[in-house]
Amino acid sequence: MQKVSVREARQHIGRLLDAVAAGEEIVITRRGKPAARMVAALEVVTEKVRFPDRSALRAMLPPAKVPSAMLIREMRDERI
Repeated sequence: MQKVSVREARQHIGRLLDAVAAGEEIVITRRGKPAARMVAALEVVTEKVRFPDRSALRAMLPPAKVPSAMLIREMRDERI
């Protein structure tokens, strides 16, 4: 773990990013006290999350007595 001041971090950000990419951890200090920690970013996963089919659950629910648009309108009117 390497410690650098804010000033040094500003001056050598490229070198610090290279070190972090190589697996090193950098602690940035302000007035000698830790202020931030630089670590390598996790790889971003871009695959889509699949949610279970909810049609069976919806089929179990009773039909609404009042349309949802009307309920929302009434709730909004009550707040005024």
